[in-house]
Amino acid sequence: MARELLFDIGAFVALVDLGVLRHADCVAVLEKWDGAIVITEAVATETLHLVGPSWDNQRVCLEFFLRGAFVLIPSSRKGLRRVAALMEKYRDVPVDFADATLVTLGEEFGTEWVFTLDRLLGVPTSWEEAL
Repeated sequence: MARELLFDIGAFVALVDLGVLRHADCVAVLEKWDGAIVITEAVATETLHLVGPSWDNQRVCLEFFLRGAFVLIPSSRKGLRRVAALMEKYRDVPVDFADATLVTLGEEFGTEWVFTLDRLLGVPTSWEEAL
């Protein structure tokens, strides 16, 4: 059975930046994963921003897509409507655009597999409860 792993910004930055404390943990997780690894364009954009303006760092991020290790998923119009609805509903949290795209993609793929370094309290029974 094919599985998709949604990849979050913090995990992507830690994977690319050898100096980040959790780098080795991120590498170990990905070495064991046997399904597709998917990232939204919003997550990719924010990750490229966070690794800094150095072309060397940004090149490493882009190579994950260019060699097919990660699949870059663009947002559809329907998906963007869902993103907007989530951001409005959780505006007091607040939910940022990249996180909302991951939630939407998880709903579209029917997966709850998310690689994140963020902490959630409790185990959500739905994507909306994960926010």
